[in-house]
Amino acid sequence: MGMDLSEFHEVFFEECFEGLDAMESTLLDLDGNSDPEIINTIFRAAHSIKGGAATFDFNDIASFTHVLETLLDQMRDGRRAVTREDVDLMLEAVDGLREMAVATRANDVINVDRVNDLKSRLERALENRPAAATEATSVVEAKLVQEPAPATTETAETPTPPTPAADVPAPTASVGSVEASVPVEPVRTAASGATVSLWRIEFRPHAHLLRTGNDPHRLFRELAKLGELKVECDVRSLPKLGEMDPEACYLAWNLELRGTVEEVAIKEVFAWVEGDCELSISRLAVEPAAALRPTATLSTGPAPAPAASPPASPPPSPAPIPGSGTAPPEANSDAKSDAAHARHTPQADTKPADTGGSAPASSDTGTKPSTPAPTSTRAPSRAAAGESGSIRVSIDKVDGLINLVGELVITQSMLSSFARDFDISQVDRLRDGLLELERNTRELQETAMQIRMLPISAAFNRFPRLVRDISQRLGKQVELHLTGEHTELDKTVLEKIGDPLVHLVRNSLDHGLETPDQRRANGKGPVGNLHLNAFHEGGNIVIQVVDDGAGLNVRKILEKARERGLVSDEEELSDEQVQNLIFKPGFSTADTVSDLSGRGVGMDVVRRNINDLGGTVSVSSTPGRGSVFTIKLPLTLAILDGQLVRLGEETYVVPLSTIIESLQVSPKDVHLVAGKDELFNMRDSYIPFIRLDEAFSTAREPTRLEDGLLVVVECDGRRIGLFVDELLGQQQVVIKSLEANFRVVPGLSGATILGDGTVALIIDVPGLVQRQLNDTNSRLTRAA
Repeated sequence: MGMDLSEFHEVFFEECFEGLDAMESTLLDLDGNSDPEIINTIFRAAHSIKGGAATFDFNDIASFTHVLETLLDQMRDGRRAVTREDVDLMLEAVDGLREMAVATRANDVINVDRVNDLKSRLERALENRPAAATEATSVVEAKLVQEPAPATTETAETPTPPTPAADVPAPTASVGSVEASVPVEPVRTAASGATVSLWRIEFRPHAHLLRTGNDPHRLFRELAKLGELKVECDVRSLPKLGEMDPEACYLAWNLELRGTVEEVAIKEVFAWVEGDCELSISRLAVEPAAALRPTATLSTGPAPAPAASPPASPPPSPAPIPGSGTAPPEANSDAKSDAAHARHTPQADTKPADTGGSAPASSDTGTKPSTPAPTSTRAPSRAAAGESGSIRVSIDKVDGLINLVGELVITQSMLSSFARDFDISQVDRLRDGLLELERNTRELQETAMQIRMLPISAAFNRFPRLVRDISQRLGKQVELHLTGEHTELDKTVLEKIGDPLVHLVRNSLDHGLETPDQRRANGKGPVGNLHLNAFHEGGNIVIQVVDDGAGLNVRKILEKARERGLVSDEEELSDEQVQNLIFKPGFSTADTVSDLSGRGVGMDVVRRNINDLGGTVSVSSTPGRGSVFTIKLPLTLAILDGQLVRLGEETYVVPLSTIIESLQVSPKDVHLVAGKDELFNMRDSYIPFIRLDEAFSTAREPTRLEDGLLVVVECDGRRIGLFVDELLGQQQVVIKSLEANFRVVPGLSGATILGDGTVALIIDVPGLVQRQLNDTNSRLTRAA
């Protein structure tokens, strides 16, 4: 009975999306930079995804990733130059993989044509690779070494290996052969005084090795970079043809490595397969260092005697080695775990016949997978790939939480002891215990909230790709600058802030930043700058989108607003008020509709989504110098620092972050407008105020102005006053949803349970500000 791995699927998908994000960001670094370490990083991520997919029988993902991995392998071995076209294609492949992963996760059906098209394009790229970079590389030569088979009684029972090429002598029954060359970095000359070791390595793969996506020849190529390598293949375990499993590995290898290399370096090469083979490494001899030849002999013949010395010179005839790419030797615990347990549908480059028999006449790492594309796959879900019901937490945070629970248990035990043997003389000790309980509870709450905090880099990481693609489409040159990526905020806020940020960035790219010619004409450099900044300010997180483009055209905005009836012809507005018109529903300054802008459904959605998160968004702009969009958000949606206020017999909570001040009201400072709206003269500045008992239809006698208080709050740069009966004090409260437990109530954003068990309603300040503004505009319109 097979093991049920479905419970581990979510772990794979989380790691898969993380790997794809890492591949995307690193591919952007690869654009114009062929650093081998960058290519290795991308390769490792692709290999881990392929191995994990094969483990869970997600063969569509494994097969697709294998082709991408082969392309990367050509680049990391120096057999292919990195071009912008390759980077673009690999970014599209990452998008395709992400769609496949989302689809597989949701059991949806996908557009097979897109997957097959991408796969075909990758395969065509493999067949038509550009000339490799000009850096010097050396070819590790390997020639067929025909040696007599050892005399054993098993020879007659051992099946004959596949027939070799016509120009190669047939091997004996017990020995396979391969004619190959391995491109590697040049072997360095040994330093003076160093010693050269001769190592014997016995490599016996388990039968399932090929299913993990690993290729022994890749390992040999890495070993060849360490010194002079001799490889002999033992094919005595090959079964008869009718009994052969094409997914199983029947071969073993005996290797000799000569070089200034230590055992730990050899073990690192085999780190990816350490759980899938039997490995023996022993040092045969040590000799003074000499200049090591930049060649390594790969031969297949009977295992040498333990005391055998290395050959005097390498065989001269190079030929390509069969096989394609797999994991690099760099140790990586996560990747090793994936590779050790991953199963892989074998491709043409991993067949035992290719490894142990004669080499094909034309073999390349670009060989197409033999497995045909599946005819039915699963398609992307509408759910965002990055959103998940789980979260990764630093072990330090977990340890801190456990320690606080321990402190809480101690305090509880102490209080329980007091309760059993209470005496009036112990009141002071009881009070100290309650204070300790309060401290422990507060710290426990703060630590628990920290567990939900994630760095905003999870949202920022999507923008290098977005900026690159849009700027290319618009013919603009843009450099993106990210600061404050380690600033943390609540996971829920983080997941919901992504779309508003995308709208703001697209707006800056489309409307703000100019083309290179326009920038030169305005005395600027051809490359525009776009900044994404994040930092803490008080109890909020502030995110800024800053560009050095043309800025907002106040005159054009006002004309468009009047043209669409958003502002009357007689109404006079300040520059700040005009700039904020871009957040009005249906507003756009674009002359034509495109896939980026023109429909007027972007910026108003930004403000609405930010307000739903309890935050604010504002804009400031200087013509010719650029714009700054500023978002202020609470760190978490679960806890709120609030001011308790009394209204009749009810208690309400006003978010502390919105309060400017509170003051006594004098009737002489209150003025009526149009016989209805009340304005309060606060230091020669008039602000509207709302009587909360009227706003919430509270059945009670109105409170006289001189008997109440005015709480001045601010949202989106607008101030209003909330008239209440009394201030009760400040308190941190846990937010409960009204919509989930009752229904949506205009002017209220939630509820909380106070210490005495009563329910207090939380006032929605942005909602009240907008409501008051709408009521005023409506009355002015009717009056006109």
